[in-house]
Amino acid sequence: MLFLHGGRADSLAPSRPWHLAALRMRPFVRAVATALPADDPVLLADVRYRMRGWNGTAADALHDTRRALDELARGAGDIPVVLVGHSMGGRAALAAADRPPVRAVVALAPWCPDDEPVAHLRDKDVVVLHAERDRVTDPRASAAFLHRAGTAGARTDLTLLPGGDHAMLRDSALWHRTAASAVVRLLPR
Repeated sequence: MLFLHGGRADSLAPSRPWHLAALRMRPFVRAVATALPADDPVLLADVRYRMRGWNGTAADALHDTRRALDELARGAGDIPVVLVGHSMGGRAALAAADRPPVRAVVALAPWCPDDEPVAHLRDKDVVVLHAERDRVTDPRASAAFLHRAGTAGARTDLTLLPGGDHAMLRDSALWHRTAASAVVRLLPR
């Protein structure tokens, strides 16, 4: 399982593990680890981006995610992967699901542009959790993305969390529980 933190639309500044976007994902990793059965052999890892931004057609976060998937395959072999990403990391997770080992994506308040491809999500599970009042990424864009992905053959699920914010700090325990539950449900058995 790979966790992908958020970032910015545009920034060539180096990404650092102490940036808030990266720190915000740590409780999600802990929540998933706690929710897993003790005997479940699941590897939990996070992706560190080279740059803080997506950066237009450079799609830096997507390239870093694909690099991490390649490293995972070299180190662990051909294993099924679930991607968990927030905001820009959600966009990277959704796009990187074109890689065969990716079986499912849990996107937290993802950035879903209108023209984002969806055909590669066919036969994959795609779960989106979004705050109803998110003012950074639009929950309606997530719903539209999931509708298009479902039409393309993905198994989709949208959970709108009441109130909340993009940073997932308001009612963070609900975010952590809901995400961990979704991830555990999606793990291959």
